[in-house]
Amino acid sequence: MYLLLADLVIVLHLGFIVFAALGGLLLFKWPRIAWFHLPAVIWGAITEFMGIICPLTPLEIWLRQLAGADPYQGGFISHYLAPLIYPPGLTPSTQWLLGGILVTLNVLIYGWLVAYKLRQAK
Repeated sequence: MYLLLADLVIVLHLGFIVFAALGGLLLFKWPRIAWFHLPAVIWGAITEFMGIICPLTPLEIWLRQLAGADPYQGGFISHYLAPLIYPPGLTPSTQWLLGGILVTLNVLIYGWLVAYKLRQAK
């Protein structure tokens, strides 16, 4: 049961990362999602720029330890999704790069959204 919960945490973690990176695209259809997306982007950028560990990481490791498993070995989810969330060789410089990509990507998406709305208003 703990292993399943740990795998669910990994899926949730990956979902959060994808939402923070690309969730701004959902605003074209559902503008109110910005109330959830902007805090996700801010949290994602803060964790990258400051080197803070997301609380989902220790939760996943703890659940794996409760299951008696090595935190990063196991089934399909751990083997294929975990490296996307916890890339090998993650350095502070890489984290700054990832944070910069996250912020830049979202500035571009929000700029595109604003331009789109302005064209619609004409």
